[in-house]
Amino acid sequence: MTYELAASTWGPEEVAAAKAVLDSGWTTMGPKVKEFEAACASYFGVKHAVMVNSGSSANLIAVGAFFFKKDRPLQRGDEVIVPAISWSTTYHPLQQYGLKLRFVDVELDTLNIDVSKLEAALTPRTRMICVVSILGNPAALDVVRAFADKHGLYVYEDNCESMDAELVGKKCGSFGDVATMSFFFSHHISTMEGGMVLTNDLELDHLLRCLRAHGWTRDLPPDSPIYARASDDFFEAYRFIMPGYNVRPLEISGAIGLEQLKKLPGFTAERRKNLAHFQRLFAKDPRFIIQRENGKSSAFSFTIILRPETGADRRKVMMAMKENDILYRIITGGNFLRHDAIKYYDYDVVGGTANADLAHDWGFFVGNHPFDLTSEIDRLYAVLDKVVPYP
Repeated sequence: MTYELAASTWGPEEVAAAKAVLDSGWTTMGPKVKEFEAACASYFGVKHAVMVNSGSSANLIAVGAFFFKKDRPLQRGDEVIVPAISWSTTYHPLQQYGLKLRFVDVELDTLNIDVSKLEAALTPRTRMICVVSILGNPAALDVVRAFADKHGLYVYEDNCESMDAELVGKKCGSFGDVATMSFFFSHHISTMEGGMVLTNDLELDHLLRCLRAHGWTRDLPPDSPIYARASDDFFEAYRFIMPGYNVRPLEISGAIGLEQLKKLPGFTAERRKNLAHFQRLFAKDPRFIIQRENGKSSAFSFTIILRPETGADRRKVMMAMKENDILYRIITGGNFLRHDAIKYYDYDVVGGTANADLAHDWGFFVGNHPFDLTSEIDRLYAVLDKVVPYP
């Protein structure tokens, strides 16, 4: 049986919820989306949640909202500190809004941003830190938050891979000025496609809602802090106050999300059981580097970096896994500096990215799911045990 990278988390409840929406005739963004937003805000311990059609769209409007704040808006040419490893759409909105990126290496054992390098990355033009919790493992969000507060910086928290992870008694996704989540098929919960932006800031909440739907005011209350409502309802119904998008979710996604969110604690518990078994097999093996858990991981997947001193032939390792029906892929997006798209960016690198390069060249991840994977993890270890020499 194939050890898959992803698996469905749906049951009859999600199918029934989807059918109820279709039967209702209200399929565009409506009351179920609003209910799901409120449920997410409550679950993750924030005041506001804004649903969109993907985690990438969540990143897009999250970054964009900072450019329309009344006080201290971001401006083109401002600098943002970013980790060297993340998914492409963590970075693309930053480039598209004209920001300069300052790349910082990751910690080899957590794969998250190396916070010891934040001071070196700081310049008079730094306005924001982007922090990403890689594949379920919380970044040093508390350290980043304290550093940002000390220096008057915004925090953009990309939590698309680490839903339900926790650090210092708080859910990941509750540390940033904005935080984003993804509900893609392979993620912790799935609404087919979908994403969410979380914030405690009322102004940002309203900016996000405006950006989500054409830049208009229709989704905002009359007393919104981002515009002054006029008296003519005819024009107010189609009043555009900023250059927005159409990244609204479907009503069916909101309905499915409500059912998935109910199951999330159970999903995370099962994922963590698998994580414990994976750690028992791999943690003390000198041939492999696996993620050191920081806080409480929600175990999106299992990362493995082959130690170069083993002399392992990575191509043979990959072939052995393929022959044994074990699917694998690069860790998140690898070192983003190694991708062709970087030629379009205004950026520099703070102190090199040796760890991100090592993860890029010698690392991979395999899937984790909310059901028992003991036999699959055992098979993975047995295959690697045969093809990876001891150093």
